[in-house]
Amino acid sequence: MESTFDIWRRLAERHLARAHKPLIVVLGPTASGKTGLSIEAALACGGEIINADSRQLYRHMDIGTAKITPEEMRGVPHRLLDVLDPREEATAGWYQVRALRAIDAVLARGRVPILVGGSMLYLASVTDSLSLAPDPDPELRSCLIREYDRDGGIALYRRLRAIDPETASRIHPHNKPRLVRAVEICALTGSTRSRSVPRTELRADDARCAYDLLVLGLHVSREELALRIRARTERMFAAGWVGEVRALLGQGYTGDDPGMKSCGYREIARHIRDPMGDAAGLVTEIAAKTRQYAKRQMTWWKGDQRIVWLRKL
Repeated sequence: MESTFDIWRRLAERHLARAHKPLIVVLGPTASGKTGLSIEAALACGGEIINADSRQLYRHMDIGTAKITPEEMRGVPHRLLDVLDPREEATAGWYQVRALRAIDAVLARGRVPILVGGSMLYLASVTDSLSLAPDPDPELRSCLIREYDRDGGIALYRRLRAIDPETASRIHPHNKPRLVRAVEICALTGSTRSRSVPRTELRADDARCAYDLLVLGLHVSREELALRIRARTERMFAAGWVGEVRALLGQGYTGDDPGMKSCGYREIARHIRDPMGDAAGLVTEIAAKTRQYAKRQMTWWKGDQRIVWLRKL
């Protein structure tokens, strides 16, 4: 019986033999084993890995993001890891620009780019060449924040409802970050947020990607994935995740910083500030939220005929 890696190698050899601008994508729900497969794949085909996990962009956040260690890399070059401070905001548009640059740089050296991760919109920004919202404008953002603070967002929400009622209907007036961002996008693009950020899923007949794609997905049964998520969460706590969050808080980061909004970090920060309940309850809470995220990931990819699903044994 062929192993998952043997199947991958056969597919990759066939794909690389005819591809002019190859791009291999390894995706799958959290805890499905993408890291291990991507390393074996890179070693087999002379590849370099480009991170497509939004949480692993951030420095100082290693344990709770399951970030690959230098030893686990086994000499395989990795790009777009540890490139942001936790206070910096990453958007799909920001990621798209940098991922495309990284892919082209790998191809220019005659190597094979391997895009690895589970951040759905980040992956789609590359594979579907999405037209995405612009990066934040610090000066405009500051003005909009001041406007929000003057009356608690009443006037700002009224403005959004007038220019983009579709987006306004999905945002609560008290959700300051989303409200400010929606108005900011309208101001920067002259269009509405609902038009600037399409909710697009991967499609089999989409010809917009500039690369020759081989998209591989790791499939794990729901029951097995739940066990893996729970076990991985427990390992993270045993490895010192609480201490990692405590160190971040000691450096002045807060639960409101973009990086700290990653699953688990905010919950642990809350627990450190106000220790209610035991660690087992915190593990259960974070594992449950991670399972919910995995479900959203699989829903996003459902029906995409480009993905070759490999069963992880």
